[in-house]
Parts: sequence; structure tokens; C-alpha cells
Amino acid sequence: MADFPEPNLARQLEMIDVNVRAVVHITGQLLPFLRERGGAIINVASTAGFQPTPSMATYGATKAFVLHWSHALGVELRGSGVRTLAVCPGTTRTEFFRTAGLAEGNRADAFAMTCEEVVEQSLRALARGRSQVVTGWRNKLSTFASTPVPKPFAARVAGVVLAAYRRKQTRS
Repeated sequence: MADFPEPNLARQLEMIDVNVRAVVHITGQLLPFLRERGGAIINVASTAGFQPTPSMATYGATKAFVLHWSHALGVELRGSGVRTLAVCPGTTRTEFFRTAGLAEGNRADAFAMTCEEVVEQSLRALARGRSQVVTGWRNKLSTFASTPVPKPFAARVAGVVLAAYRRKQTRS
């Protein structure tokens, strides 16, 4: 986590390519087949997509795109036999933190979900016909609390929380 454009602008643009451009491109390529056969498009958004995320502004913005685009696409696809599901996990035990340059073991591992837990809850939501799933009760609570808050205020609060988290990362 670092303020824009760190770690570097090229890395920020790569993130947009992977989290936005690739999602749109692959969906556009597969949609004709899905319309023919039926099926579902499952996009991985994030709880970061529900509020502004200082120190990870590009990441949060790309996940907000995935969340909102998935919902809009779901409406466009109604009646086509193709459904959409936006999966919004919070902290999940993956390579994300190492890739982001964060020290291992400093994040709240007790609150992190496993990939298997996220997948299980996502498939249950898909089976129930849901268009969105926020995995884990703590994540549901945090997204519920942040949604009605005005975005400028949410950005300031998130900035304070993420700055404190970043300070913990640099102490290790």
C-alpha cells in the first residue's frame, strides 16, 4: 500500500488492465457462448469496492468498477439464460499481500478467510440466484456500515484506518 502513483505508475496501469480491461475483454469474448448454452459470469470484486480506499486508490476503484459493472451487466442479461455474480471478499489468505509489498503476518490473520471459504460462500450465493455476495460476517458488517456514509467522509475515515495499517507494516 502506498499513495498514488506508488509503487510506480506502470504498476497502477497494469492493475487497471488486469482488474478492469481483462474482465471486460474475457466477458465479451465468452458471452456469445454463454448466451447459447446458459451459465453464469462470476466476477471477483472486493469489499474495497464499497468505499474510497486511500493508499490503495487504484485497487479500490478497479474493484468498484467490477462491482457496478457486474450489476449493470446482470440487468442487461436478464432473460438471456446468463446470470452474473459479483463476489466481494475482504481479507483473504492469498499472495495479494506479498505481491502488494506488505509484510507477512501483520495483517489480521484471525479475520482473514481462506480461498476455500470464499469459493464455498460464492457458489452457495450463485445457487440461490444472488447477484452479489459479500463473504464473511465481518465483511458484511463493514460494507453495510460504509455504504450509507457520504463518500468524502468515508474516504477520510478509510485514509486514517489504512494509514495506521501502513504504519504497522513498516514497523516490522
